[in-house]
Order: sequence, then C-alpha cells, then structure tokens
Amino acid sequence: MNSRISNYQQYNYNTITGMQNSNINTKKHDNFYSDIKFTSSPISAATPNITSSVPSFRAEFITDNEKKKYTTLLGMTDKNGRKQLEYLLKTGILLNSNSNDSSSVLDNLFKIATTDRANGLSGLSLLNDTINTLANPYIITQQFGDIPDEYRKKAINMYCDGNETNLLKRATAENEIDVTHSGTCVAASIEFNLAKEMPAEFARFVEGLSSPKGSVDKVIKLNNLADNTLDAIWLLNAFEVPYEINNFKEAKLKFAPDKNAMLKAQIQTTHRDPLERSTVDVLMQSTLMQIGSQQSYNSLTDKRAGKFNQNDKGLIEFEKTFTESVVEDKNKLSITYQKVDENARLVGYETDFNTMKKHILQALDMGENVIIGYTQVDPNNVIINGHEITIIGTKQNRDGTINFICNDTDDNIQKPIEYNENFLLPKIHHAALPEAVLRNDIKFVDNWIEGLNSYKDMKRQAA
Repeated sequence: MNSRISNYQQYNYNTITGMQNSNINTKKHDNFYSDIKFTSSPISAATPNITSSVPSFRAEFITDNEKKKYTTLLGMTDKNGRKQLEYLLKTGILLNSNSNDSSSVLDNLFKIATTDRANGLSGLSLLNDTINTLANPYIITQQFGDIPDEYRKKAINMYCDGNETNLLKRATAENEIDVTHSGTCVAASIEFNLAKEMPAEFARFVEGLSSPKGSVDKVIKLNNLADNTLDAIWLLNAFEVPYEINNFKEAKLKFAPDKNAMLKAQIQTTHRDPLERSTVDVLMQSTLMQIGSQQSYNSLTDKRAGKFNQNDKGLIEFEKTFTESVVEDKNKLSITYQKVDENARLVGYETDFNTMKKHILQALDMGENVIIGYTQVDPNNVIINGHEITIIGTKQNRDGTINFICNDTDDNIQKPIEYNENFLLPKIHHAALPEAVLRNDIKFVDNWIEGLNSYKDMKRQAA
C-alpha cells in the first residue's frame, strides 16, 4: 500500500497557509464561527456517534507493579489530578498500551513522574499536563505564550545564534520572537489526534521528548510510505528525518523538537497563562513541525524553511501527509477537493459534496478521525485564509442533514464544536483519509513522485 496524494495546487495552498499570520486572520473567528453551534460539554470517548480506534480497554490492574505505579501517581497529584487519573483508569485509557513499544499510558506517566526530565522542566508539571490532556484532548491549543522579561535576553541571544553584537539582528529578533498567531495548526491537529486515538503513544512521545535525551524513537513500516522500499527511503531522506534501517520492511526514526523548543517549554512551565500552550503542547508541536518542515523549524519565531514550501509558516499538504504517516505509522492519503486557480481563486470542486461527505463518514466508521484543511474566501471567491481542524464524529439533525463534530486547536474553546454539513463541506480544501476509503473513487499519484514533482516546480519558479 502506498501513501499517496492527489494532485493539489501547492502554490495556492502555500498562499493560504501563509495568510494564517496576516491581519485578516485576526477577524477569522468573527466570520467563520458566527454560524457554528457549540456542544454543551466535552465529548468523551464513550459518547455515541464518536468513533475511536482505541483497542478494547482494560480498567483493572493485573499485576502488583501496576498497582504500585498507580498508587505512586496518586500520591504525587492533587485532588483534580487524582480525579483525572481515576477517570483514565475507568475509561481504559490508563492501561491502554497501543504504543510503538507496547508500553502503557501508566508506564509512561510513571517514567515522567519518577525519572529525570530535561533541564528546566518539571516532572510533576509534565505529569499533570499529560494527565489533563489525555483526560480531555480538547485542551490542546496552538496559542503561543509571551516571553517574560527574565527570558527575553536569552531568547534574543538564541535567535542571534552567536551574533549577539549584531545590532540589526538583535533588532530583528525583537520583532520575530513575539509570535502573535501561530502556524502550528497542522501540528496541533496531529497532536490532538494522537492523544485521542493513541493515548499510550502520546504519553510515550511526551516521556521521550521531555527526557534528558530529548527525543523519541519510533519503528515504522516502510510500506506505509511507499510500495517500493527505495521510494520510502527517498521520502525519509527528503524530509531529513534521522533513521536507521536494518531490513527492507521497517525503519527506526528519531523524532526531536528543534533546538529552541526547550526554552519555550521552560517558559511555559513557569509562566503559562490561561489558554496558552502547555509544556507538552510546545514539545509535541515543535517535534511535529520539525518532521514536516525537513528539520527546519524555529520555535522562537514559529517559522520554518525547508525544500518543499516557499512560505515560512505552517506545513503544506504534502508535508502534513508525511508527518501523519510516520507519527501514526499508518497509510495516510491526502485528497484535494477544491479547484483553485493561479490567483488563489476558488473555481470549483473535484467531486460533489455527497461524495466528499461519503469519504468522511466512511473514515469515521473505520474509527479514524479526519484532519481537514478548510478555506475562507472574499466576495470575489479569492481564498484569504486556510486552517486545519479535525472531524471526530457526526450528529443527525431532524431535517436530514448532519452536523460534523470537530476540534479546533485555535478557537480557545476547550470542547468540541459542530458545523452543519451545508456550512462545512464547501469550505473543505483537502482531507487526510485512509486509502480504503478512496481506492475506488480517486486515481492517485505516488507520494514520493508528487513531492519530487512539486520540488522541481518550485525550483523552476525560483529560477
């Protein structure tokens, strides 16, 4: 099975994602959310119509070692933490072991709490953040925090990277390090999906990324990237992910945040304000941005370089597909639904809305959440903004339509939201879906071929 993507307008979606940090985006919520219905409370994994790929759960301890670990964690948390731990146990999340090394959520929480963390990080703070996130993944946010005065000089020096006496660079740093709106919506959406669908793997990531080692290893199946092993290796090399390969079936990848992420994580450990990212969010989103941006992300500025994207914010569709595929070790496809011309004008759709709806519903029925990229247009149908959200379920309406239940990491709302199908479907630019959903409907181009062709096109444009 190949991880494949349909032909998409890379230049146009670069333009879309680049507008995430523009002035027009500050009014996004006034327009886009005006017709949205909000659910009254967070939706748990047990709520009807919300599918989940979490294996059958176990809510009772089998070994004394498990009991001891649980008792230890209870003794290290406050009243709210104990309540959340009890919830994780009762819902089967705590003993879930759907991780790359078969370690459970409990195993990794225990490591976070009882072993050394990276310099400047608090094991207790990370423990609480991870517990809270797994109990309610809707608290994951992409909202950056401010840089307090006591960290500002260090942040500027890190930005200058050895050129601290360069006044021009220092002046640039003063503007660059104050991120008012982040471009990590793809990374935050993947983080949410991992926390909700693979809680043990999420906890394992947090443990490794926050450890003195500062990284996490993951063994993936190469055929989840391409049919041909050499093509899969081409992708790994193109994205510059450190890896080891001992056979033609699997590779061990190393994921790590960028070199500036630890300072941001330290700041959020001690100076986190309401609705800002947690330390866990910082480490996870930096790592996911590194994977997708060919190891070129900078947490201080929320900017990236890399060979596949002409824009310095966010991740494009091809990068998002690769990141999802290796992080989840699943064959992920990205299909583009909107037709966009060279002037970033929406001119039509690749398929009808009923087919689009069918694709999403089939993926949900398979237990897969669906990360989508939506667009907003001006009165002339020119795309002015793009953003990523996650569809997690549906709700039937009396009029025969459905509402898509979604999570948005950029709305400051820590619970699911609902979009009517007539409102959302016309706005969907692309969606990440299992191959089985699209096999009979769409003709695909191999992921590595699409990436190579897009890279060549960008090089020609720049020449």
